[in-house]
Amino acid sequence: MLTNSIGHHLMVRQAMIPRNLKPLPYICGSRMLSGYKPKRNVKDSYKILELEEGCSLDDIRNSYRSLAKKYHPDSGSATADSEAFMKVEEAYRVVLSDVTTKKKSNENNEEEEDQFKPKAPQHRHYLSFEGVGFGTPSQREKQYMQFRVDRATEQVLEYRKQRLESQYAGTDLMKAKDVRESKKVKITQAVERLVEDLIQESMAKGDFDNLSGKGKPLQKFSDCPHIDPMTHNLNRILIDNGYQPEWILLQKEIRETIERLRKNIVASRSQLGGPMTPYRQKQWNRICEQFIEDIRKLNKRIDNFNLVVPILSRQMVHFSADKEIVRAQKTYEALMENREASNSDTKENEVENVKRFGWKSSLFKWLNLH
Repeated sequence: MLTNSIGHHLMVRQAMIPRNLKPLPYICGSRMLSGYKPKRNVKDSYKILELEEGCSLDDIRNSYRSLAKKYHPDSGSATADSEAFMKVEEAYRVVLSDVTTKKKSNENNEEEEDQFKPKAPQHRHYLSFEGVGFGTPSQREKQYMQFRVDRATEQVLEYRKQRLESQYAGTDLMKAKDVRESKKVKITQAVERLVEDLIQESMAKGDFDNLSGKGKPLQKFSDCPHIDPMTHNLNRILIDNGYQPEWILLQKEIRETIERLRKNIVASRSQLGGPMTPYRQKQWNRICEQFIEDIRKLNKRIDNFNLVVPILSRQMVHFSADKEIVRAQKTYEALMENREASNSDTKENEVENVKRFGWKSSLFKWLNLH
């Protein structure tokens, strides 16, 4: 309805123009006649249409339609104004002409840029022969065959190289191992000679004259015939002078610690006694928490021991705090049972003694009275 009223209004305007004058071009939708020359400024036209430069054609058309509904004299709205509608219509034409000119200039610039761009060959032409070569298909085929020959030759040479390296790798490893062993032997012999020289020098200076066992044979510390007495004596001398290996000291410390913890928790449980009241249960829980913390620290020492022990079979496993607590509870129960059994045995012995020696005690009592 609005389009028909707009068209009717324009037709009335054209009928009012004299015949000797050319009618002004008009717009229907997006159609614009090229003979119209706008007089209004482009920026003012954008402001009248409430648009910004660079907007799309759809935005221009939508703005024009909404303003035409608002200001058209035949719209019947309270804001109808013929002069305002004429301004909107003129601004619409100015904006459309500006947009079309900019669009044409952009297209011309793109065409000029495309002329200077190097045209890439069709990709389908290079889908074959792995993209190798240039020229006609027959020339590219020959180049591709030569490329395959060169590639196969390189692969064969690489395979032969790897095979030779694998063959000589074993011999190189053996040579390197022999060199390391020879260096180790030389170092050991050098250390032994140095120690022997130091001992002889000390003996010449008289550093060993103040020893209590000078000139006496070494005492045998073991009577086992399967142990070398010299090795055993040397080890005993080192141990007596505090040169024990670290893992042996750690192992001894771990064993002493676990025995001490077991005795302490059993003694603590015996001190609480029975039955377990709520207050005693709280005390027992605190004792168990401290015991769990001690076991955790002991397990850290076990980790350190496993890192330095030279024999895999000598490694130790972690202690379980829960199992140790259950073990302490069972040990306490066994102790209580033994105490009860011993108490019952003593009572039975007293009763038997009374039965056996009752007449003698009564006789002694009667003699003492008389």
